[in-house]
Amino acid sequence: MSFTVIVSASGHRFEVEENETILEAAIRQDIGLPYGCRNGRCGACAADLVSGEVVYHGSPPALEEAGIGKCLPCQGFAASDLTIAAREVETAADIEVKLLPCRVHAADHLSHDVVRLLLKLPEGQRLQFRAGQYLDFLLADGRRRAFSIANAPHDDEYIELHIRHVDGGKFTDWVFNQMKERTILRIQAPLGTFTLDEHSGRPMIFMGGGTGFAPLKGQIEHAFEAGIQRPMHLFWGVRAQRDLYLPELPQSWIREHSNFFYVPVLSEPDAGWQGRTGWVHEAVVKDFPDLSGFDLYMAGPPPMVSAARTAFQAAGMMDRHMHYDSFDYADDSQVKAGN
Repeated sequence: MSFTVIVSASGHRFEVEENETILEAAIRQDIGLPYGCRNGRCGACAADLVSGEVVYHGSPPALEEAGIGKCLPCQGFAASDLTIAAREVETAADIEVKLLPCRVHAADHLSHDVVRLLLKLPEGQRLQFRAGQYLDFLLADGRRRAFSIANAPHDDEYIELHIRHVDGGKFTDWVFNQMKERTILRIQAPLGTFTLDEHSGRPMIFMGGGTGFAPLKGQIEHAFEAGIQRPMHLFWGVRAQRDLYLPELPQSWIREHSNFFYVPVLSEPDAGWQGRTGWVHEAVVKDFPDLSGFDLYMAGPPPMVSAARTAFQAAGMMDRHMHYDSFDYADDSQVKAGN
């Protein structure tokens, strides 16, 4: 059984299943209800219950403090159709950017030059973000290092990052060779506007170069969670086969989602490689010579983004349908800019 929730100010409607909280359903359907801890303690998600019945498993600490006529979507389950009054987060710019401490929960070496970090926020805190955004590490000397968030908003127990080792980079050297689990770091997040246009009806092309796969992973997993049925084509360009650092993940998406398609592309192919070769943006244009009807999401190094923009414009793609995040790696730094 499911119930319908209406957000009174906007008129937005979404469905809540009996086994999910109101907030979980809102995140799944990209309804931007605000939240903080997701465990009923902070009260950041408190909304006016205009009509209907909400039930709880236990007594969320923030419910009494919120006052009469309020509900806590992060812990509340719909027992009927509901109307609530709440401030909505419509765009990435509406989300509060926070300075937060975090702890390194795990560091897994996925390949010869990529490590996956899982970061844990302090007890009782969660990061509200949109798929595709990034964070800044704030270093002791005042410098910053920017990395894309690789998980989707519904899967936010940890913040997942994919960090590539940069030759001569002090920060990535430290991450790869010295950093320990439980290390405390400071972050500023969420940042950036590289997010999905979920109101579009156009099929989607995702194109990543190297660890540009990270924000695309979050976007694709969010699209699956949101039930988006538009065709999704992922092109992932790397040098050699060993650089496809999560090779089984896109294969599992193919098996589980009939609207997902995957093309890995090697620029310096291994002996015996039977797949596509060359530059990843050229593979996109070869498969889709007319891009006028697509939305594009691309992330990777600036030369790839620049070459791809020129090629895709020539293939009919309009600028407003082209979303990108450009990674610039320099000695001892990683600067990141996105659109």
